[in-house]
Amino acid sequence: MKNLDFNADKALAKDFLTNFADAYGEPKYLKLLQDVSNRKLRSIQIELDDLVNYKDLDEEFLQRVTENTRRYISIFAEAIDELMPEPTEVFPVDEDRDILMTQRVDDGADGADNSDPLQKMPSEIKRFFEVYIKAFSKGTPLTIRQVKASNIGQLVKISGIITRCSDVKPLMQVAVYTCEDCGFEIYQEVTARVFMPLFECPSSRCKINKAKGNLILQLRASKFLKFQEARIQELAEHVPKGHIPRSLTVHLRGELTRKVAPGDVVELSGIFLPIPYTGFRAMRAGLVADTYLEAMSIIHFKKKYEEYELKDDEQEKIERLAEDGDIYNKLARSIAPEIFGHEDVKKALLLLLVGAPHRKLSDGMKIRGDLHICLMGDPGVAKSQLLKHIINVAPRGVYTTGRGSSGVGLTAAVQKDPVTNEMVLEGGALVLADMGICAIDEFDKMEESDRTAIHEVMEQQTVSIAKAGITTSLNARTAVLAAANPAWGRYDLRRTPAENINLPPALLSRFDLLWLILDRADMDSDLEMARHVVHVHQNLESPSFGFTPLEPSVLRAYISAARRVVPSVPRELEEYIATAYASIRQDEAKSNAPHSYTTVRTLLSILRISIALARLRFSEIVAQSDVDEALRLMQMSKFSLYADDRQRSGLDAISDIYSILRDEAARTNSMDVSYAHALNWISRKGYSEAQLKECLEEYAALNVWQIHPNTFDIHFIDV
Repeated sequence: MKNLDFNADKALAKDFLTNFADAYGEPKYLKLLQDVSNRKLRSIQIELDDLVNYKDLDEEFLQRVTENTRRYISIFAEAIDELMPEPTEVFPVDEDRDILMTQRVDDGADGADNSDPLQKMPSEIKRFFEVYIKAFSKGTPLTIRQVKASNIGQLVKISGIITRCSDVKPLMQVAVYTCEDCGFEIYQEVTARVFMPLFECPSSRCKINKAKGNLILQLRASKFLKFQEARIQELAEHVPKGHIPRSLTVHLRGELTRKVAPGDVVELSGIFLPIPYTGFRAMRAGLVADTYLEAMSIIHFKKKYEEYELKDDEQEKIERLAEDGDIYNKLARSIAPEIFGHEDVKKALLLLLVGAPHRKLSDGMKIRGDLHICLMGDPGVAKSQLLKHIINVAPRGVYTTGRGSSGVGLTAAVQKDPVTNEMVLEGGALVLADMGICAIDEFDKMEESDRTAIHEVMEQQTVSIAKAGITTSLNARTAVLAAANPAWGRYDLRRTPAENINLPPALLSRFDLLWLILDRADMDSDLEMARHVVHVHQNLESPSFGFTPLEPSVLRAYISAARRVVPSVPRELEEYIATAYASIRQDEAKSNAPHSYTTVRTLLSILRISIALARLRFSEIVAQSDVDEALRLMQMSKFSLYADDRQRSGLDAISDIYSILRDEAARTNSMDVSYAHALNWISRKGYSEAQLKECLEEYAALNVWQIHPNTFDIHFIDV
C-alpha cells in the first residue's frame, strides 16, 4: 500500500486553487474564495474537469481524489482555510456565531490547554463554508445496480428519479460542552449519524483536582449542518427484463438541501459509503452494513418552467419562431412527428402544455388555469404514444395507468417514516405531478371508487386528507391528460355517444376537451398512413414536413417563455364569448343525444383555451381569432361523430357546406355573408378552406350566389 504524503497533497491542492485560471484567464477559485470571505457564497465546488485541464496536473493526485474523495474534501478544506483572503465588503453579521468565535479567539490563549485534543478548537467550527467535489461532466452516469462494493469510498455519478424526500433537519457536526467545575470548553467532532455524548470533563485541571466535572451541552455554541435524506430509484429504461427497480439512500448536506423533490429526474454525483446499522437492526445484521450516497452535486434533467433560464442563442431562436406566422401549426406538428395525422389533437396537447394563468379573486377563491383533456377512441389510434410523448416534453410529468393505480396511489398515502418513525404523508401520482402534467392511461378501466379521487384534483387542484390523525390539504396543481377506450372496446355507432363514453357527467364536465377519435376505414387516408408508418419503421424518423420539427428542448424553451405572458380578455370580446356559449347550449338542447355535457365549466374552458392561444403568440390581449380557434377545437373534438351524421344523412361535403351557409344566413336574416365568417362556420364543422372554395365555385356556377372577385364575400341571389 502506498504511503500517502497528505502534506504534499495539501500543497498540490493549494497550488491548484491559486493558479487555476478560467476561460478568460482569471483565477477562478481565488474569486470564489473572495466571495466566500464576503459571505456571498456558502459553498465551494471543486470540479474534476478543472483538475484535468490544469497545466501542472499530477495524474496520481487526480486518481487519489477520485478514489478517496472524503479524505480529500478535508485536505481541500484545510488548503482553503490557509488561502482564505480577508473580506473586502461589509456583510451582515451573524450575531451568535461571530460573537462566540471572537470570544473563543480571545479566551483561547488564556485558559485552553492545547495539549488536550478535546480542548483544541476543531477547524470545522471555524468554517462558514462547505466543500464539494463534482464528478466529471463527460461520461455516461452509472445506474444504481452498476454501483458495486468496489466503488465504496469513490466518487460516482448516477441517474434516477427521486421517490422520497425527508424534511430538512439540523445535523450536529461539532458538539460543544462547558465544564461546571473548571469552566473549560470541550469540543467533540461528530462524524456519524449517532454519537455518544461526553459526561465527564477530560481537561487536565479536572484530572489534577480529581474532580469529575459535569459537562453541559451548549446547543447555541455547537455547530449544526442542514441535513436531508432522499431516496433515488432507477429509471424504468435502466431496469433489466424481469427485475424490479433498485433504490439507494442519498444524504444531502448544507447547500444541497431543498434542491430535489419527489418526481424529479436527476443526475447525482457523490461518494458511495457504507453506514453500519444501529440498535436492534445491528444485532440482526451482524457484519453487514447498509450503503448510501453522500451527494456532491445535483443536475436536473428537466428544469421547471419558472426556473428555466433562456440562453442567448435560445432567446434569439424563440424570437425568430415567434415572428413566424405559422408557428402555431409548426409547434403542434413538432409534437410526436412520428405519429401520422391527429393535427387538431396535437394542437390541443400543445395548448395543454402552455395552459392559462391561475386566477385568484379578492375573496380568496381560485380559478384553475390548467387544461384537462381526455382522449377517447378506438384501439390503435396512438393514444398511449401521444401521452408518453407529452410526458417526455413536459418538464414535470407522471405517467400512470388505470389498472395500476389506486385512489391512494393517485392522491396520498400515510406511511411510517423509516428515519423518525413518525406517520408521514407520501404524495401519490397527482401530488408528484404538481405544477406539471399527470397522464393517466386506460382511464376507463379504473375502479369507480378510485376515479372519484380525481374529482377534487381536477377542479379545486388540492388533495384533502384526513387519515391517521393527519388532517391537511396538499397542492395538486396538475393538468390531467387521460386516455380511454369506449365502453365496448370500440365505438358502437348503433348506441348513443353517452352510452359509448360511459363516464359520469360530473367527471366529463371537468375535462376542457373530450376528444373522440374513431378509426374509420378510408382508402386514401389508410394508404397515406400506411406509407408514413412504413417510412418511420424503416428510417427511424418521420417523413419530411417541409420544415424541421422542433426538438423537445426547444419546445420546452418556447413554452417556458410563452407561460410568462399573462393575457387578458378585452371588453369587446366578452359579449362575443357569451353569445357563443349560449348558442352551444341551445344546440345541445335541440339535440336528442348530446355529444357532451355543456355547463358553465365549458365557458371557462373557452376562456382558458383562448388565453393559451394568445400566450403562444406572446400577446397580452386575447384576439377574436383565438376565441374562434377555441370554439373550432371544441367542435373538432367530436368531428368523428359529425362525419358519421353526415354519412347517414347522405350529404356530401359540398352540399353540407352549402346548407351550413344557407342556415347561418337565414338565422342572421342577411343576404350577404363575409368570407371570414363563412370560413369560421364551416371550420367548426370540420371542413377545410379548400372545400369551401370548391363549394363557392360550384354554387356560383348554378347562380345561387355571387362571389366578390377580390374578397370572396358571398351575396345570396335567393335565400
